[in-house]
Amino acid sequence: MDGILSQDEINALLNGMDLSDSGSSGADTKSTEIDQSILSDIEKDAIGEVANISMGTSATTLFSLVNRKVNITTPVVTLATWDTLIDDYEKPCVFIQIKYTVGLDGSNILILKEQDVKIITDLMMGGDGTNIEGELGELHLSAISEAMNQMMGSSATSLSSMLGKMIDISPPQASLINLNEFKNAEDIAGFLTETFVKIAFRMQIGDLVDSTILQLYPIEFARSLYETFINQQMGGMTEEPVKEEAPAPAPAPIPEPAPMPVPEPQPVPMQQPDMSAYQQMPQMGMPQMGMPQMGMPMYQQPMMPQMGMPMYQQMPQMAPVNVQPAQFQTFSPQASQPVPQENMGLIMDVPLEVTVELGRTKKSIAEILDFAPGTIIELDKIAGEPIDVLVNGKFVAKGEVVVIEENFGIRVTEIIK
Repeated sequence: MDGILSQDEINALLNGMDLSDSGSSGADTKSTEIDQSILSDIEKDAIGEVANISMGTSATTLFSLVNRKVNITTPVVTLATWDTLIDDYEKPCVFIQIKYTVGLDGSNILILKEQDVKIITDLMMGGDGTNIEGELGELHLSAISEAMNQMMGSSATSLSSMLGKMIDISPPQASLINLNEFKNAEDIAGFLTETFVKIAFRMQIGDLVDSTILQLYPIEFARSLYETFINQQMGGMTEEPVKEEAPAPAPAPIPEPAPMPVPEPQPVPMQQPDMSAYQQMPQMGMPQMGMPQMGMPMYQQPMMPQMGMPMYQQMPQMAPVNVQPAQFQTFSPQASQPVPQENMGLIMDVPLEVTVELGRTKKSIAEILDFAPGTIIELDKIAGEPIDVLVNGKFVAKGEVVVIEENFGIRVTEIIK
């Protein structure tokens, strides 16, 4: 009364607040709940196997781009919504959208952390992966788009061989997205507004990156991928028994080899005379006394006794050869007589250089540098001493200088032997 609430009214108000709070919290809980029965465990396993094979080839391609060891582990396949994705993954991050143009109808999204993108692009540009300061720009997005284009291209190739049909993709498009700012998932991709398939891989690049990358599939695309994969596997399995059953009626012609035993009795009588011939050979060799009486012992009698040890005993008997030291003819001093004149005539016209040496001396470099016109150089020869005559540089004679009309000459006074 008079503005004062009774206890019943207070309880009613409190109960109303609780109901509203519990209702709102229940709504939030309901909104975050995911129906995991949308895909069975078998479907998840098959999708994970396909993703594992395709991403394995992508790791090889990434290795060639960054020149570092790349390891991408077996994926974990779960169902997710936009709300759970925002809560679980790092922000901001890079979304890379890939659309299939041939073979598969649909698209998927790759999500990488911002720091991982910086490291990968730095390695692609020749860096060591540590230049990751600054904001993520268009250069980084262009580089990571090219990397994903090559990675997913190799993935499409492996999918083509695995699914038995041609598969191709469009060039990927990368964009930096802050998940907190995108409240409406439809702005990124329409399938993100509903439950989708989340495939989580652990990616390691050397000792620089140890992170998680995500791949998102629409439910319809995941199911079509599963059906294609299973049909391909079952098709391969159904072909095998057909090949095994086809040769089943083939055993009918097995009786045809029955004629094979016909030629067997033919070689049997042919071998018997041969065996007797061989049996006679050792008998002829054993009794040496009977050999001369046979007509054939001309070969066998000398051969058989020598086949034992005598053949080896006669060989050493050939070894003792009369070896004597080599003897050479001794030449007397008379043998070194002058070459006959008729042979000397062959070299008489060979020209030789004759040099007359007045004398020699030694000078220092300083003294040689002081040489000038008029400088007198003292030699080691005494005035009036015979000078040396050299033929082709060899000292052969001595002589004295003379003047012949207007030319110098030399008179030989001594021959050097």
